[in-house]
Order: sequence, then structure tokens, then C-alpha cells
Amino acid sequence: MSLKLCVFDMAGTTVVDRQNVHAAFIEAMADFGYNVTLAEVNPLMGYKKTTAILQLLNIHETNPDKITVELIDSIHEAFEKYMVDFYATTPDLHALPFAEDLFNTLKGKGIKAGLNTGFSRKVADVIVERLGWKERNLFDYLVASDEVEQGRPYPYMIRKMMDNAGVKENEVAKVGDTEVDINEGINTGCLYVIGVTTGAFTREELLPYKPTHIIDSLKELEQIFFN
Repeated sequence: MSLKLCVFDMAGTTVVDRQNVHAAFIEAMADFGYNVTLAEVNPLMGYKKTTAILQLLNIHETNPDKITVELIDSIHEAFEKYMVDFYATTPDLHALPFAEDLFNTLKGKGIKAGLNTGFSRKVADVIVERLGWKERNLFDYLVASDEVEQGRPYPYMIRKMMDNAGVKENEVAKVGDTEVDINEGINTGCLYVIGVTTGAFTREELLPYKPTHIIDSLKELEQIFFN
């Protein structure tokens, strides 16, 4: 089967992330009295953010009765505000090297490019608008974690794009920088499930999750897909 759809994560995979997402998590949790560490936050990168907040609360809140939907939503609102403010104003918002070239290469070969993310749609839209990806039509689909029943590692975000594109699992590639990206691709049954070391996880941290490939640059995808 030939490749017809390639789904990319955003922060750390196609968009530069200098632990800005980690910092927003730490700040939002601190606003509600929870002092979380970088080491606790990093494994949760890529997850739907409300899911990640729940996992952090399970570590830090000793009274289970205090862990409510209202608390999770309030922390998420604070996190989302930090992220929207950051992405809307930072001069340090850039595509990772070769991302935009790769989008254009895929388009030239008739392959659809999709973006998915653990962010809400509100945050994702700010990113693609400020990068100019939307107006330049660099991607075909964008699905955020709050637009489906369950975020990663469930396959729903990818399957939503598959339905729109009219493609099968063995015609899809998933590219991401975290454990949960890899498991999302595996759970979807993707032809390629590719880990990239430009974000939250190192090569050694990605290896146990058994991606089909691990790359250090998006440039390497051309050799995987087209040679």
C-alpha cells in the first residue's frame, strides 16, 4: 500500500518547543497550590491536557474528593490561557527545520498532511495562524484533542482524518515526539509509526514503545517514504 496521509504532532515535532508547554503546566498547577516537577510533566507530553492534569492531581492531591471535573477544568483553563498568550505573542514561534518543506513535498506527491495535538483547538488555531500555515494551505487536516471522544493514545484523532481523506490504516503514517504519539499510531494500525527526537523524548526513551522508525530530523522522512 502507498502512503496517502501523514499525521504530525505539533509542539516538539513540527513546531519548536523549548519546554514552553512544560512551563505552562507547572505554572497552571502552581496557581492551584500543586508544585509539580519537570520530571513529572515530561512523560505526559502529548496527552490530552485534561488527562495529564488528572494524572498530576492523582500524584499530588492526597484527598481524592478534591479531584473534581471542576478543578481539572479550572487548571486547564489556566494552562490554556498561558499557552494562548505565549503562542500569540512570543517571537520564538517557529516551525522545526524541514517541516514546511516536507508539507510542500507531500502536497506535490498527492499525500495529505494532517496535524493533531494534545492541545485544545483554541491553542492549535493560534499556532497555525501565527505560523501562516493556514493561509499558505500547508496542511489538509487539523484535529485537536477536544474535538474527539478521547485523545491519545486512542486512535480517534487520526481516524477522524482518515474518514475525511477516505484512506485505510495501512495508508497512514504517524509522526510524533512522545510515547503517546507512538501508541496512538500503533493503536490506529498505521503503516509507519515514527518517533522524532526533536521534542520531549530521547531516542532511548522512544525505543521501548517500538515505533517503526526513530529519526533525528524531519528531513529523514523523505528517505523513509520515497526511497
